[in-house]
Amino acid sequence: MVKVIVGYQLKEGADIQPLLVKLRSYALTFPGFISAEHIRSVQDTSIVALLYNWERIEHWEAWESSRISQQLLKEAETHLASEPRITTYTIMPTSAWTYTSLDS
Repeated sequence: MVKVIVGYQLKEGADIQPLLVKLRSYALTFPGFISAEHIRSVQDTSIVALLYNWERIEHWEAWESSRISQQLLKEAETHLASEPRITTYTIMPTSAWTYTSLDS
């Protein structure tokens, strides 16, 4: 699985929620889409992010380069103080991790 965080810094007073809903709704139609959620920073409410889960990186790349994704990001530009920041992650296996006591 691939996790993608798309972070946005909003202009003062910008309401990007309808656009985030559109992004998520269209992403639902793409192969490999698993889920998405919207989050807002507690420390700075001008920072919001869309967290995506995709089956494989190729699925994310297809979505990211799609015409609809590009069109929606173009619409978002009027609400943004800076370019979106996109970070992709893969899951790290944890089966070999062991517990060590803090008292050691």
